[in-house]
Amino acid sequence: MRALLRRLWPTTLLARAMLLVVLGMALAQLLTYAAIRHERGQTLMNLMLSGVERDIASSVAILDRLPAQERPAWFQRLERPNYSFALEGAVDTPPPTAPALARFAEVVAKALQPFPVLAVGQIGQSEAVRMQVRLGDGSALYVLARRVPMPVADWVTWLLLAQLLVLAACAWAGMRLVTRPLARLAQAADRLGPDLRPSPVAEGGPAEVAQAARAFNAMQRRIAGTVQERMQILAAISHDLQTPITRMRLRVDLADDLPDADRFRDDLEAMRTLVHEGVSYAKTLQGSDEPLRRLDLDALLRSLVNDYADTGRPVTLAGEAGIAIATRPQALRRILTNLVDNALKYGERAEVGVRLQAGAVLVEVCDAGPGIPEDQLAAVLQPFYRLEGSRNRETGGTGLGLAIAHQLALSLGGALALHNRPEGGLCASLRLPTSTTENTR
Repeated sequence: MRALLRRLWPTTLLARAMLLVVLGMALAQLLTYAAIRHERGQTLMNLMLSGVERDIASSVAILDRLPAQERPAWFQRLERPNYSFALEGAVDTPPPTAPALARFAEVVAKALQPFPVLAVGQIGQSEAVRMQVRLGDGSALYVLARRVPMPVADWVTWLLLAQLLVLAACAWAGMRLVTRPLARLAQAADRLGPDLRPSPVAEGGPAEVAQAARAFNAMQRRIAGTVQERMQILAAISHDLQTPITRMRLRVDLADDLPDADRFRDDLEAMRTLVHEGVSYAKTLQGSDEPLRRLDLDALLRSLVNDYADTGRPVTLAGEAGIAIATRPQALRRILTNLVDNALKYGERAEVGVRLQAGAVLVEVCDAGPGIPEDQLAAVLQPFYRLEGSRNRETGGTGLGLAIAHQLALSLGGALALHNRPEGGLCASLRLPTSTTENTR
């Protein structure tokens, strides 16, 4: 039952608020309708108990004074919508059990005194009773008394329904006014991509909404400023380190008799690679001004694989997407190059596959290496995280290749994920949305 309620429960704030408000108003209208019906019933009962019993008693007294042969002619004259008379019949049903009808029968029987009421029975399931009364000459008179309902007019029901619709429309407008600024804030937050470039929100509307928008815009500016400053520091340090590293490399090359010169060269090369990757990662986080272009994904993959094949690298391509995508070609090529280089470096070969899956383009780059421990698959996408023993037999690298690919994938509206293959090796899955794609066939 709880699972069913969770599935039926709306997911948006607007729908939830509207459901609660409308249900509350509908309950209030139903209570009002029930109160009106109850009041009508009480009024009817008071009217009947205050006048109808005397009218019946007066009619019985008139019939008692009339000669027996003239009584049937007076039945039609004395008949009313809630009572009538007859000389023949029988009371073969039990007395009423409903409190209102039993009370009605009791009051009528009491008003008929001194004429004795011999029997009282309810007529079916209706609001009517049949009474056998003995007149003064000993003859029987049957009285049929009804509780005439006092229904609520149809226009009252339609009026309450119209009120409910008007209140629901007003509630929707009010909830929309409240939730629309939240939707704008959510959209602005979604537009705040990995490059953290601010996406200002209009600072208009009610005072509370304008204040929230100003706070959100200020927060965006502070975050962007802080990240920008840190990235500039990283880029500056990485750039400035290239000069002393180059001088040290020249001195090592000129000093042929320097002990362990090869080790110094290896260390300097590792430092140079780290600096280069640091600059690249800083530029990635700062965002790219490369415009979106329509690109044939299959042609890009074939070109990339052929470039590696021309140099004798074991890179293969399987599958076909058959679509063109709107993307940043250089950024996408950088992602794929990093993934293929990573597979060749740690897994001996790279198997590139592409297919359409669940409304997205899935590009997979798999290798035949040792894989990555399951608990570290997400961590290796973070900058400067390295696995010394599990992936690389010689060095753990800079720890920035996958991080750069991950950030670029986010900037393209996609996602990068890693998983180990059952047959061994690591598989990097790049998922790109197809919302801005078109078929090329």
